[in-house]
Amino acid sequence: MPSLTESIAKVGGNTFLSRIAGFVRDLVVARVFGADAGTDAFFVAFKIPNFMRRLFAEGAFSMAFVPVLNAYKTKHGTSELKGFVDDVAGTFGVVLLGVTLLGVLGAPVLILIFAPGFSDEADKQVMAVEMLRLTFPYLMFISLTAFAGGILNTYERFGVPAFTPVLLNVALILCALVLAPEMERPIFALAWGVFIAGIAQLVFQLPFLWRIGMLPRPRVNFHNAGVRRVIKLMVPALFGVSVTQIGLLLNTLLASFLVTGSITWLYYGDRLMEFPLGILGVGLGTVILPKLSQKHAEQSPEAFSRTLDWALRWVLLLGVPSAVGLLVLAGPMMAALFHSGEFTGEDVTMAARALMAYALGLTAFMGIKVLAPGFYARQDMKTPVRIAVIAMVVNVAFSLLLMFPLGHTGLALATTLSAAVNAGLLLRGLLREGIYRPESGWRALLIRGLGAGIIMGLVVWWGSGETVRWLAMGGWERVLNLVGWILAGGAVYAGSLLAFGVRPRHFSQGERI
Repeated sequence: MPSLTESIAKVGGNTFLSRIAGFVRDLVVARVFGADAGTDAFFVAFKIPNFMRRLFAEGAFSMAFVPVLNAYKTKHGTSELKGFVDDVAGTFGVVLLGVTLLGVLGAPVLILIFAPGFSDEADKQVMAVEMLRLTFPYLMFISLTAFAGGILNTYERFGVPAFTPVLLNVALILCALVLAPEMERPIFALAWGVFIAGIAQLVFQLPFLWRIGMLPRPRVNFHNAGVRRVIKLMVPALFGVSVTQIGLLLNTLLASFLVTGSITWLYYGDRLMEFPLGILGVGLGTVILPKLSQKHAEQSPEAFSRTLDWALRWVLLLGVPSAVGLLVLAGPMMAALFHSGEFTGEDVTMAARALMAYALGLTAFMGIKVLAPGFYARQDMKTPVRIAVIAMVVNVAFSLLLMFPLGHTGLALATTLSAAVNAGLLLRGLLREGIYRPESGWRALLIRGLGAGIIMGLVVWWGSGETVRWLAMGGWERVLNLVGWILAGGAVYAGSLLAFGVRPRHFSQGERI
């Protein structure tokens, strides 16, 4: 059985590959399509099924399904476990099919809800509606992919689900480069790429389910006790996750009223912030949810708390340098990765401002990925829901307050502030209920981690220079310089930690400073 650190390495490695493919995808999209009405329409059409995916797949369903699956795996026989998986597959599949049909038929209404600012620009609105009808079925395929991934993660086959997103990026890259030039409206190639990727991701995981004897034979059965338990847990979880995702979509809705390009600038800022968040935060959450569910099923509160403590130390020691790096290198990153004839210097500057605002909340975003499973693994859905509602109110208030003086940057900053509130309240709840009991050494680790991050930030800020200088460089010169400064920043941070007395053993469970 792999250790938690080995599992994180496997998930992080495959997620890193996916993120690299994602950056290549974004680079290709930025250089081929730029930032205009077409890209704004596509990103809205892609964001809506992604919103639903986070509700049904990676959100409420995973939070409800994995703990129940672990309970079945721990307390029941193989036959009962397989029957539960078959019934969930059929029941969940029917629900998803219904939601998908409604989404395709109701595409004009969805665009009006999620991007009301498009109503003043008829061409942009029509494009968004037509592309949404192509992208919305992605919801059904990727949600079933998440169902398969939940089973594989429970059986500690973490690498396969972590690799699967690579297929989405490959499909979009190929469609942008090969299909787009052949189409009358090239931007529609990306919508077809999303549709194709959904099918590919689901099919890819099926052989791995067969290998562990868990390839489902779908049956619709709402009366199965396990299915009913999942549904019961999903209702509050769905509300809680929807609150969070509504907060994120609020940026898109409000940005549709801002100048053209605002949605695209927020998208690229979010994409770069998602790189470390996906590798570290999502990886940690993916690994510890089944582990926490197992410890809860085994009635082992001490091991439960130690697992949370271990994950939070990773959040601190890897989240701080990632956040500082994104903040200091926001302009150089945008210039190196996306600057072209289509993605102008103005686009680079605007997208960099969004990234800087998101970077301030990276550690909080990572913390949520670790802290929320502390409740979900215990099948407590109500507490995260209550906290998510508070965070959404904070997001709405600050979005309306900051978007007028700061534009799209204010929307990103509001998201960061709401994430900080969310993470802080989750942590307070775990501490107050005695679920999480911090182990020794936290004060020293916090001081050393923050100190090393500040030193790294100052060195990289002093050496990298202003964005204008990067825009004057050639394409490969920008990339090589960026890689050099990222490596230099990592070396400075690691060296500072070593100088402060932090050692590799402090990353493993049981070792404390």
